[in-house]
Amino acid sequence: MKIGYARVSTDDQNLALQLDALRAAGCEKIHEDKASGVLNGRKGLTEALKGCASGDVLVVWKLDRLARSLHDLVVIAADLKSRNVGLKILTGEGAAVDTTHAQGRMIFGILAVMAEFEREMISERTVAGMVAARNRGVRVGRPLKLSEFQRREAASMLDAGKARSDIAALLGVHIGTLRRALKGPDDLGGSPAQEKPSASVRAGKRV
Repeated sequence: MKIGYARVSTDDQNLALQLDALRAAGCEKIHEDKASGVLNGRKGLTEALKGCASGDVLVVWKLDRLARSLHDLVVIAADLKSRNVGLKILTGEGAAVDTTHAQGRMIFGILAVMAEFEREMISERTVAGMVAARNRGVRVGRPLKLSEFQRREAASMLDAGKARSDIAALLGVHIGTLRRALKGPDDLGGSPAQEKPSASVRAGKRV
């Protein structure tokens, strides 16, 4: 069975052209998405993919209606192939993609290699960018939950004998977050060995 999928980017666009082409291609079921896929999660595509059984063919009007990137296309097509489902693009630059025929599978294989190359290039650029940022003194990674001022204050309270659990509660963070902030490479406070036990600890209680 042929299952069609149609998508337009905004509510103002019309699906009629795609629907006519999919029906002419012999699609018995057609799933639709309107407006940006980022906003609605592309529920129609999800239903179309789930509805494909072994021996079925997913038919799409143009390549850009199915995937936002070459990598997305490869992931979708690989999932379909693993379930013995074909993929056919009707028109546009991706019209050569038809995994139900040998030539179409060859074209898709070339696209898969290009997608892998694209992914590796992005990864290399990301790593190079992170290294360059570190060399410029820019901190890379998730933002710190405690500011420099808060860490200095926490270190002072720790040196004054206040328990870590009390300091963490005062700053509104988990005690583990506080511990990492004070033990990191940019530690602004004393080492754990310098921490003075609180009154409850001296009394033999755990904090």
